[in-house]
Amino acid sequence: MSTKNFLAGLGLGLVAGYLVRESISHAKISPERALKNVKKQVSTIHHISGSWIHMVPETLHRHDLTYEVYIGGISTKQSQGIVQYDFVVDTKTGTILEMTKTQ
Repeated sequence: MSTKNFLAGLGLGLVAGYLVRESISHAKISPERALKNVKKQVSTIHHISGSWIHMVPETLHRHDLTYEVYIGGISTKQSQGIVQYDFVVDTKTGTILEMTKTQ
């Protein structure tokens, strides 16, 4: 193997690695996966009777930070009847950023 071939292969490998890293760092979880994660976490506390999620991400500004989020909601069965909650989930990590009981 010549030095030129080795250097060309090394260069291509570095470029490919950089591109893969960039695409992974900007990857989002699907709305379906985000909803599944929320339901899994909430189901340890409440019995879920229904759920929904917006399929298009939105931008959220909180505490001088900007997030790309999915917005959705769940219905739970509780002793006082059906209770609705809205939630906000980070599109990159699936972390619930906010969950509020609707009135």
